[in-house]
Amino acid sequence: MILIDLIAGARPNFMKIASLIAAKNKMPANSMRFNFRLIHTGQHYDEEMSGNFFSQLNIPSPDINFNVGPGSHAEQTSKIMCAYENLLEQTPSDMCIVVGDVNSTMACAITAKKKNVLVSHIEAGLRSYDWNMPEEVNRVVTDAISDYFFTTTEIASKNLLDKGVKRDRIFFVGNTMIDNLLNNSKRICKPRFWNDFNLQHGKYFLLTLHRPANVDQDKKLLKILETISYLSRGLPILFPIHPRTSKILSKSSLNLSNLFFVEPQPYLEFIYLEKHAKAIITDSGGVTEEATVLKIPCMTIRDNTERPETVDIGTNVLIGTDPTKFEPIFSQLFEGDWKKAKQPTYWDGKAGHRIIEALDNIFST
Repeated sequence: MILIDLIAGARPNFMKIASLIAAKNKMPANSMRFNFRLIHTGQHYDEEMSGNFFSQLNIPSPDINFNVGPGSHAEQTSKIMCAYENLLEQTPSDMCIVVGDVNSTMACAITAKKKNVLVSHIEAGLRSYDWNMPEEVNRVVTDAISDYFFTTTEIASKNLLDKGVKRDRIFFVGNTMIDNLLNNSKRICKPRFWNDFNLQHGKYFLLTLHRPANVDQDKKLLKILETISYLSRGLPILFPIHPRTSKILSKSSLNLSNLFFVEPQPYLEFIYLEKHAKAIITDSGGVTEEATVLKIPCMTIRDNTERPETVDIGTNVLIGTDPTKFEPIFSQLFEGDWKKAKQPTYWDGKAGHRIIEALDNIFST
């Protein structure tokens, strides 16, 4: 039986692998040529950022957990590479599947390649062309050494073709993140604090921020929050706060009456908050994808995006990183003049199934 390592390390990874595992479980056991070895690198290391995703998305307990924990990019990457190298030396695999663009993605891809293990990249071909983003480095390096590429959009496929990747190595399969969104749409639930903050459908903002460019400078972060609070016209702003951002804000005297900090939310509760918000304000690429499918207005505090389809045909608008320029976009929202979204091709809940079929075909030749 062929052994495929399935790598997850950070919150977005868990959502992407859940679809893959669910699709494989639906296939007749005697028809499959491969088994997954689920590896949790421990890049996200607390219960709020990882643990509850496994239970809510029916992901089995990892076969192996490296428990690498926190550290700088270099420290975390090196710990993951050493741990994975040791595993491959003891028990080799036939393929390593990495997802997304986090440190675990690049670290395991490099390690597998140096051990002559095939590398497949789910969510390949995304490009922001912003080298200030650690994720862009991870994406480009991973794609440079991968053997097979599973893309979410035709734009991503074209990016790879333009770099000389052979067409027969690229599989346009759709978006596994959206698989989870659609497959769990009837399971989403109110967070426990819903009534505490008197939240109502369409009458609050959902805010997520985690990118260093937005949160690592305390003066800039405070200005962003103050501006959003002012422009929201008194509506509540829900801010599930990343641990790193929480540490920064704990040193400030910020006091905004309509800004409510909550802990990182489990998947089903977070999707509920997205679905019922008046609008979402974020710097997360994955959140912009979910907003597009849910048809919720989305403002992205970035100057670029690796997911241009969310802007071209989705609900997303890039509002930049200068808070003094946010006002026209908020006015547009309150005037009811937001663009209508279309569904990107293959964002239909079947991406995981297409990947399983492709993998079966790869190993049948």
